[in-house]
Amino acid sequence: MVVPVSNPPLSRNPISLAGAWLTTLAAFAFLGYMLAEWLGLFHNPYSGLLGFVAIPAVFALGLAIIPFGIWRESRRRRRGQTAWQWPTVDFGVRRTRVGIALLTLLTIVNVTLVAVAGFGATHYMETTEFCGQVCHGPMKPEATAHSAYAHAKIACVSCHVGPGAGGMIRAKMNGTRQLYLLATGGYARPIPVPAHGLPPSAGTCENCHTPGHPDKDLVRTTREYADDEANTETVNEVVLYMARNHWHARADITVEYVATDAVRETIPYVKLTDATGRVTEFFAPKTTAVPAGTPRRMDCLDCHTRPAHSFAPTAEIAVDRAIAAGQIPRSLAFVRRETVAALKGAYADEAAASAAIRKRLTDFYASRTAPPTDLARAIDGASRVYATNVFPQMKITWGTYLSQMGHTQMTGCFRCHDDEHKTRDGQRVIKQDCGLCHKEQ
Repeated sequence: MVVPVSNPPLSRNPISLAGAWLTTLAAFAFLGYMLAEWLGLFHNPYSGLLGFVAIPAVFALGLAIIPFGIWRESRRRRRGQTAWQWPTVDFGVRRTRVGIALLTLLTIVNVTLVAVAGFGATHYMETTEFCGQVCHGPMKPEATAHSAYAHAKIACVSCHVGPGAGGMIRAKMNGTRQLYLLATGGYARPIPVPAHGLPPSAGTCENCHTPGHPDKDLVRTTREYADDEANTETVNEVVLYMARNHWHARADITVEYVATDAVRETIPYVKLTDATGRVTEFFAPKTTAVPAGTPRRMDCLDCHTRPAHSFAPTAEIAVDRAIAAGQIPRSLAFVRRETVAALKGAYADEAAASAAIRKRLTDFYASRTAPPTDLARAIDGASRVYATNVFPQMKITWGTYLSQMGHTQMTGCFRCHDDEHKTRDGQRVIKQDCGLCHKEQ
């Protein structure tokens, strides 16, 4: 015979027991997650949202519920109410057995559905469609540019979410702020350059690219076209010494600097630590001490400032590229001149631009002999160039977003290589010697 306990512990109440169950289940779930991560079953950056945020949150919630239940049970007993007792479950009754079996089955089904839905949601949140279309409508320009260049098959989260739980949490905190701006319409137009918002390249770029490579020389060819009737072509070739260009990112070299503006255009101080450990400091004119600010170690993103969201700096360059790629037929007389003029117009939106481009080119070639297929290609090519570079609703036009790669769009290399950054004794200088990086063919 079992003698009932007259004064059971305060923790024996339904609320505290539910908290204990939550805490226990969360603990086992966390151990399971860590095992799965150790086995390499998770490749999604957002999986950390489950393992390091959701599961610990449930664990903490369970811990918080336990003392709340104790406090509530203590109040009940002080009021003279009897202690809570376990309900009597008689498995000898068929109805009870059926009920317990149904409850167990439905619990398994519900847990499975929630797990599958959670995994699906986590996977969907890492897709480019979610980042560029569903969640970030104002990011249409970036999504459009991303789809047109070499990183098109690289998911947004591969570059915009740093490694580990810390990177994921920082990205989600920033995403929460962006969601608020999206809901209130308070986002900037155009979106400012995130010079300080991207994860270090060590946890993103270097997952695919090895610092310091390629070390072989590359030949870069550019084609320009004149505004004459024949769209006369000029071909320029330069050899890039990649070993020297990528010297700044070598593992045994540390280049640090302090910038005095948000876009890192003005750099008055540079610190070099070479492979032997020797430190050399360079100062811009009128800079006598290390300026205030956090030193930044130079990495890929200091030159490759728009690696996956590139826009043509001018309409002329965009048209030259389109002609060189065969998207706009060079055989049409004055096609370069007329297309550039059409693209420089001010239009309310993409539809108005497309209509205006079509009208200008159609009217111009109406009095000339122009094959219909070539004219159609020119109109389509010009409209595509506009649609991938100009976005009136976001106030993005030619030259809004420039790159520090090289020194043709922004100061680029010449931020430091200007023959004016010198050591204190003036014996060493960061040279502005073109031959350091490339030579003309």
